[in-house]
Amino acid sequence: MTLWSPTPESIAASQLGRFAAWVDERRGLSLGQDYDAVWAWSTSHLDQFWADVATWFDVFEGEEPVRDDEVLGSRTMPGAQWFPERTLNLAQLALRHATDERPAIVAVRETAEGLAEPEELSWADLRGQVGAFAATLRRLGVQRGDRVAGYLPNVPEAVVAFLGCAAVGAVWSACAPDFGPRAVLDRFAQIEPVVLVAVDGYRFGGREHDRRDVVAQLQASLPTVRTTIGLPRLFPDELPVGALAWADAVVDVQPPVFEALPFDHPLWIVYSSGTTGLPKGIVHGHGGVAVEQLKQAGLHIDIGPGDRFSWYASTAWIMWNIAACSLLTGATLVVHDGAPGFPSLDAQFAVAARCGTTYLGTSAGYLTACEKAGLRPGDDHDLAALAGIGSTGSPLPASTFEWVYDAVKPDVFLGSLSGGTDVATGFIGSSLLLPVVAGELQRPMLGVAAASWDEQGQPVVGELGELVVTEPMPTMPLYFWADPSGERYREAYFEPWPGVWRHGDWLEILPTGSCIITGRSDSTLNRGGVRMGTADLYAAVESIPAIADCVVLGVEQRDGGYWMPLFVQLAPGFELTDALVAEIREAVKRDASPRHVPDEVLVVPGVPHTRTGKRLEVPLKRLFQGVPPEKALNMGAVDDAEVVQHYVRLAADRGAR
Repeated sequence: MTLWSPTPESIAASQLGRFAAWVDERRGLSLGQDYDAVWAWSTSHLDQFWADVATWFDVFEGEEPVRDDEVLGSRTMPGAQWFPERTLNLAQLALRHATDERPAIVAVRETAEGLAEPEELSWADLRGQVGAFAATLRRLGVQRGDRVAGYLPNVPEAVVAFLGCAAVGAVWSACAPDFGPRAVLDRFAQIEPVVLVAVDGYRFGGREHDRRDVVAQLQASLPTVRTTIGLPRLFPDELPVGALAWADAVVDVQPPVFEALPFDHPLWIVYSSGTTGLPKGIVHGHGGVAVEQLKQAGLHIDIGPGDRFSWYASTAWIMWNIAACSLLTGATLVVHDGAPGFPSLDAQFAVAARCGTTYLGTSAGYLTACEKAGLRPGDDHDLAALAGIGSTGSPLPASTFEWVYDAVKPDVFLGSLSGGTDVATGFIGSSLLLPVVAGELQRPMLGVAAASWDEQGQPVVGELGELVVTEPMPTMPLYFWADPSGERYREAYFEPWPGVWRHGDWLEILPTGSCIITGRSDSTLNRGGVRMGTADLYAAVESIPAIADCVVLGVEQRDGGYWMPLFVQLAPGFELTDALVAEIREAVKRDASPRHVPDEVLVVPGVPHTRTGKRLEVPLKRLFQGVPPEKALNMGAVDDAEVVQHYVRLAADRGAR
């Protein structure tokens, strides 16, 4: 069902429509306003496309126009070299709009009673605070390539710290304060930060969460940290031992000094979900993020100066990084610090109404929950400014598409997007040149040579296959942290097809060109867009003496739901009592993540493994998604076929739907 269609006038007014017309004139082409033609050109002529993106958005301010032959020094995957002779600084690009009279950031925070009134930070104030923080880092001896770690919620100070870090050429990395100390240390200990910016607590769901003890543990367990900068939220008169107050770190407001950095200089480290072992530190570069985010925000989402952009996210989710980068376009960033559904489920729409948000990004799970609750945000809130809604984190059901157009706004542009932390952008996205069809993602994004391949490595249309990318992208990781040979990087994405990126999503490309993503083909837990590896959860659960073994599954369901059961094998002499279930839930909440507490805890006689000792997570997940046992798993590769049969029976009993 088509829910929204562009008009010739809306296409001509869109940034992508204007960009395509400019490319036609510049290059003597005839792409017109045909998205598929523009996409085909963008993926078959990467040098032309990315040169034109850099020129259109004036990425290299004041320098010579970008030539096609300087875009790709090498196009091998992994290891493509983008703009090898160019320098830039992402923070400088983000702050070039500081003369704009509109606010740079509008912030809404949760209080005990509900939501506080929005607070604004002007472009001039943002620029001055970034300059002050960058100067503080330099005074503390922070140099290019040093790591700065943030243990912070989604607040303006996190954006200031990130941009200040980028200005000096240091490398930013963040964890949300709802992560327990073990999960944080599994990430930060790897990268050896020299500065820690930490909050003392946060508010979520109407409750205060004291994190002073966690911050103390981080200080004690990260010997490379020379300075802690404390951000008070709950205890304004206290600071961590020996810490510098945030207010003192930004008091000396001044114009920022930006380091001119190579295009591939590291910008941030984000983390894989840690499905097997420690989370992998994924390194992205200044230039790749800058051109990719300008393309995504400008040409696909269609935001720019005058827009107010929001994406509900925690600092642990790549969507926080992407939202912060919306500043590159000159749009105002709206940040929401609090629970997604507090004080009532429609909180995100309430924030959008209060802030005049023009583009609201959220998770499929949130929109589906609003649909199931029978909410009608368009009736209850003034959403006149809202022009676009973005959804990611999991597939958006067709019924929820229809709910948006019925209950939110009939003329809003809804985009269901699919990408990843791995590339800090989308693979499949939205375009104002195309209609919105219920249950479908519109197309692969410009410059993304995405395809669906079968097990033999052949492209397929009209059937389910693996999402692959056959040409390099500017935000493919520069490398993994502490992976000097690149072996872990290649194993993560370039097996079984060397030179071809295999992402781990099930993708069906329809004959029309539209796409359907049906979930992860690996075992990553992905609740509400916040990904976490099973290893973090196992570490928490297996610390309990009653648990002999366990396996957790994240099962995307056909109705748009997400079921996360934990199967436990008990140690001899123990029973699954209410008290034990409560202990398991508390351990996950405390040591891993409160967002990944299992939906159910079920006793099983054992946990099946491969013959090399790995839990059979993906095959078991497929069983509970309704895949026949003979297709879901290879019984000859398991260590105990009889134990597997128990799961087969469980899946059949539950309907596996």
